[in-house]
Amino acid sequence: MTYKETTDYLFTSTPLFQHVGGDAYKEGLHNTLLLDKHFGHPHRQFKTVHVAGTNGKGSCSHTLAAILQASGLKVGLFTSPHLVDFRERIRVNGQTVSEQYVVDFVEEHRSFFEPLHPSFFELTTAMAFKYFADQQVDVAVVEVGLGGRLDCTNIITPEVSVITNISFDHVAFLGDTLAKIAAEKAGIIKKGVPVVVGETVDETRPVFEQKAHEMQAPIYWAEEEKEVVAHQFLPDGHIAYETRHDGHLTGELGGLCQRKNADTILCTVSRLRERGFRISQADVRRGFAEVCEMTGLMGRWQTLCETPKVVCDTGHNTGGFQWIVQQLNQVKRPLRIVFGMVNDKDISSVLSMLPKHATYYFCQASVQRALPSTEIQRQAANFGLQGGCYPTVETAYQAALTDADKDDFIYVGGSSFVVADLLSIPRFRQKR
Repeated sequence: MTYKETTDYLFTSTPLFQHVGGDAYKEGLHNTLLLDKHFGHPHRQFKTVHVAGTNGKGSCSHTLAAILQASGLKVGLFTSPHLVDFRERIRVNGQTVSEQYVVDFVEEHRSFFEPLHPSFFELTTAMAFKYFADQQVDVAVVEVGLGGRLDCTNIITPEVSVITNISFDHVAFLGDTLAKIAAEKAGIIKKGVPVVVGETVDETRPVFEQKAHEMQAPIYWAEEEKEVVAHQFLPDGHIAYETRHDGHLTGELGGLCQRKNADTILCTVSRLRERGFRISQADVRRGFAEVCEMTGLMGRWQTLCETPKVVCDTGHNTGGFQWIVQQLNQVKRPLRIVFGMVNDKDISSVLSMLPKHATYYFCQASVQRALPSTEIQRQAANFGLQGGCYPTVETAYQAALTDADKDDFIYVGGSSFVVADLLSIPRFRQKR
């Protein structure tokens, strides 16, 4: 098979949450354990850092990987979803897994895994762990796919567990209260392994305390350790940090939410140092300053054009948009928003927060889960949001670009899949 034939096979023959949502979710670790045994338990051949949470886990995972890479280690990075190319999910020192490896993996092992009918994520996790073992990485940063307790990645015993924060997302699978969701995320806490928690609320903190106590796991609260003592948003879109233990840092990621993520990342670095990792201040500085270049991270308050200003962000739920909206409200230029969502998110809560003074371009991402743009427009009108409907992200973006003056600000978001479609437009693919 060619690479395209192989990825088409993966996308169509295994249930893919990215496309179909809940039908792709398989509860339990039965298939994961069988796959792991088949491949000789590859995750035992390297150290790991495990990152869960509702929002921020992608930014934290990439930055931690960049810092570890700067320290001279060979670093695996497993994240999801991908935006443009499947291979974005599996990287070593920032380089994606090769097309040939993906092809060979499927061709050599499909006779074993096809009878199991694994989900896309079960199979992708097995591929990632085998690839990291084959590449002889020193450490892998592993982002949880969904939840934690029953997630495919939860067969690892990491050096440090990280839980960024808890807000409402995937409630059909994780629970309809913050405490229930926190209990699922807390499932990554392992016996004796330190856990860093980025943010808590009254409902979630006791859940983490109880689970850490049960597992005899030291627990660290990033919001209390306050590694960041001061920060300033810079004109170039970056953030300057003054920190307790790592001096002055410049963060390449410029979203307002990154201030909270920075505390979580630095608290985790402290735990890694205690576990014997040799991470210098210079390593931390480089990881913060060059995370996108070092890891290939995209879509986190990412500037794509300057005239007019075009920014995209993969934030897609209430917790993420509380930060995005604050940032949009600080924009002093005419604001145009290209916006779409998928059908398993709390669209009403997000729409209620969006700025009413903006001009909207409602669109539909190219996945089955995408809400029709007409439905988004209808619901948006209930919140005083006005704009036109477009059948695709590209047509919506082109309309916004046509309408915009050079001093306008165009924001594209609402879903990872909206950003993925935007970055798939040829002019943006060429920049990658």
